[in-house]
Amino acid sequence: MKLPSLFGFLQRFWVVALVAVTLVAAGAVVGRLRTFFGSDLPFVAGSERVDAIVPFNTKRVTYEVVGPATATGQVSYLDATGTTREATFSTLPWSVSVSTTDPGVLANVVAQGDSGSLGCRILVNDKVVAEQHAQGRDAQAFCLDKAA
Repeated sequence: MKLPSLFGFLQRFWVVALVAVTLVAAGAVVGRLRTFFGSDLPFVAGSERVDAIVPFNTKRVTYEVVGPATATGQVSYLDATGTTREATFSTLPWSVSVSTTDPGVLANVVAQGDSGSLGCRILVNDKVVAEQHAQGRDAQAFCLDKAA
């Protein structure tokens, strides 16, 4: 029985041998480059405590509903966390204020009353940012500020 020679083996599997030699050479090059360029120790978070970020820009958002003093109705608005709150009013003007330190607040108020005219207003730090007035039977007013 004749054993296959090394030359015959390479004739059949030369591509596999070439890939293996290339992978070994590439691994050696990458290993050498990592010892040269990546020799610094990686950053490891220590036990030092970092000071907490203190909010500093307090915003006061005020919702107002205006109309005839005898008007009654309902109002929905968003609080500082974006949760819908509902209230009723039996006299106008009606207002509520919320304070927050969030950088961006969505401010929204919807009011509907039993009068022929009704208005809403959103103020941020005493500056009017949205205002609407509605006319008609059981008037409804809607105010929105996307970047309070």
